[in-house]
Amino acid sequence: MNPNPANNRNIIFLVIVAALGYFVDIYDLVLFSVVRVKSLTEIGVSASDLKADGIFIINVQMFGLLLGGLLWGILGDKMGRIKVLFGSILLYSLANIANGFVTTVNSYALIRFIAGIGLAGELGAGITLVTETMDKEKRGYGTMIVAGIGLLGAAAAATISENFSWQTSYFVGGGMGLMLLLLRVGTFESGLFKHAANQKQVSKGNFFMLFSKKERLLKYLYCILIGIPLWFVVGILVTLCREFGQELHATETLDAGKGIMFTYFGIAIGDVVTGLLAQFLKSRRKTVFTFHCLSVVSVVVYLTSYGLSGSAFIWICLFMGFSVGYWATFVTIAAEQFGTNIRATVTTTAPNFVRGALIPINLLFGYLASKYSNVTAGFIVMGILTLIAMFALSQLKESFNKDLDYLEE
Repeated sequence: MNPNPANNRNIIFLVIVAALGYFVDIYDLVLFSVVRVKSLTEIGVSASDLKADGIFIINVQMFGLLLGGLLWGILGDKMGRIKVLFGSILLYSLANIANGFVTTVNSYALIRFIAGIGLAGELGAGITLVTETMDKEKRGYGTMIVAGIGLLGAAAAATISENFSWQTSYFVGGGMGLMLLLLRVGTFESGLFKHAANQKQVSKGNFFMLFSKKERLLKYLYCILIGIPLWFVVGILVTLCREFGQELHATETLDAGKGIMFTYFGIAIGDVVTGLLAQFLKSRRKTVFTFHCLSVVSVVVYLTSYGLSGSAFIWICLFMGFSVGYWATFVTIAAEQFGTNIRATVTTTAPNFVRGALIPINLLFGYLASKYSNVTAGFIVMGILTLIAMFALSQLKESFNKDLDYLEE
């Protein structure tokens, strides 16, 4: 049992606030991808530079996420999970409001960098807080709700950007974040963190502790590696659907915007199903393994769908998204593998390092695509990533029902 268990009403409120926070986080995270062409065109970027400038800005945002993951993770273990939730959401909310006023590519990139730092803290701190506060037999339901509701933020970003200007879309994201700060006033700190904070001799938020023991370092790497197939599906297979569609002789030009939106719909549904399945099987490892196998099937379906239509592509995106919908379970596994004094550090950095892994994955895919084809490269990379993820999963101990009231030494 947790040292200071809260009543059910407080726990439900905490889960709802964490879920809404992740909703705003995902909205802001994907918004640039959704409004890229519209916003860059309006600030004067030529059609020939849209791709290069867009990649530059998204890479700067990703770099912000990597730095932010380290910053907020360490602060979460040193100062508390609640302070990170407040600080991160305030930073990215103000950044998104400022984003509505950018007039140059460089100012755009700078603001997305700041937003990226802020966005990095939301999920890790929220999942850490929920896992440490809820009963160990039921915490999987809490993280399932957080991710299931949160990932619908991508659909909200696509819907709002279709009906309003790109500036208004950023203002809405910032406004939602600031309103969430008012809700956050009613949340409470993790009892486990308070218990650890009182032990002055214990090192807290020390990122280098992960490197002090070989066993601990390998466990951390395995936690990261089990999530890498997800970002290959979203970041390459769906994002580059135009190029894949050409090789598959699609009957029309495939729409990446719709593809991403329906992929996130699928991920949200998958997160709910994986959460329920983990509770039923009482095993997160078996659940993630099952979905790794399912994701291979979905990618094979996609890469063999010659003569693909736009409507069929959307259904395939929904299927692929569902099959990689183990994001919340993956983050929960990371949270459950480590002691309270570095738990927030791990839970905040791991998902951001998974996102950052898309950079070397992109390089590998680009090299293979230049030698063979996009479709062949897709098969090879998905195969490699799935084998790596399954091996990493096999090396981790089952964490379902694990007591989290312990410290790393």
